[in-house]
Amino acid sequence: MRAIWKGALTFGLVNVPVKVYAATEDHDVSLHQVHNKDGGRIRYQRICEIDGEVVAYQDIDRAYDDGEKTVVLTKDDLASLPAERSREIDVVEFVPSDQVDPLTFDRAYYLEPDSASPKAYVLLRRTLEQTDRTAIVRFSLRQKTRLAALRVRGDVLVLQTLLWSDEVREASFPSLDESVRISAKELELSASLVDSFASDFDPEQFTDEYQEELRTLIEAKLEKGDALDTSETFGEQEEEAGGEVIDLMAALRASVEKSRAARAGGGKADAASPEKSDAKASGKPATKPATRKKASKAS
Repeated sequence: MRAIWKGALTFGLVNVPVKVYAATEDHDVSLHQVHNKDGGRIRYQRICEIDGEVVAYQDIDRAYDDGEKTVVLTKDDLASLPAERSREIDVVEFVPSDQVDPLTFDRAYYLEPDSASPKAYVLLRRTLEQTDRTAIVRFSLRQKTRLAALRVRGDVLVLQTLLWSDEVREASFPSLDESVRISAKELELSASLVDSFASDFDPEQFTDEYQEELRTLIEAKLEKGDALDTSETFGEQEEEAGGEVIDLMAALRASVEKSRAARAGGGKADAASPEKSDAKASGKPATKPATRKKASKAS
C-alpha cells in the first residue's frame, strides 16, 4: 500500500505522527463501453452546450446553479477558500463507541505510526480499547474539512470519515405511524425463526458471485480466442498521430490485414475471404470483420 497523507494525531499535548492509507478497494471488474458493431472504444468529450466546441480541461471552471441563476467560481475563487494547510488530525472529544451511528460511516483509512518509536500510537490504541471510547476528530484532506471517527481494529488505528449531520436523511414513512398489533405467539415464532438462522458473522464466507461469474466469462472468451486484436495496432497509430484521435475503421482494417498476412503469408488471404469475394462480385468495397486473437490460457 502507498500512503496518501502524512500528519499527526493530536490531543492535549500528545502528538502521534502517522501515515494514512486507504483501507478499502473496489474489487469489481473494470469495464468500458464499446461500439457493438466493431468493438471501437466509446469516449466522452467535454463539449460546451453554447458553442458546441470541445473545451480543454484547463479552461473549465466550476459553477453553482440555483435554478434561476448561475454563479461561476474560478480557480482563483476556490484557491481563496481555507485550504488543506494543516497536517494535524485534531481530537475533538472521546465518546462512547455505541453513540456513533454506523449510518454516518463513510471512507475508512488505516493509520500507521510514523516515528522511530510507536509508543504514543500504541498508548492511544490501548486507551481507546480499555475505555471503549471512539475519538471524534477533525482534519483536512483534498481541500475539504472532514469529521471522522478514530477507532481500533485489531492492532491498527482506523480513521473512518463521517457524514455531516445534514447529509443523513430522516426516515419519515406514514405507514410506520399505523398501529400494528403483534401477538405474543407471533413474536415467539419469529424469535424461533431467528434462532434457527443464528450464527457468528464471518465475512470470508461470503463472495461476490456476480463478479466471479463475470471473470469466468471473460476468461472463457479469452481461451476461445474471442478477443479483439487492438493492442499493437492502436498503440502504434496513436504514437504516429501524435496523440490525435485515430480513424477507428482504418485501424481495424490495418489490424485485419496485418493478422491475415501473418497467418497466410500475405498472398492467400484474399482468396480465402468470402467477404472480399462477395464484394468483387457486387462491385462494392469489402467489409472486413474485426480480427480476433487467441490469448494464452491463463495459468
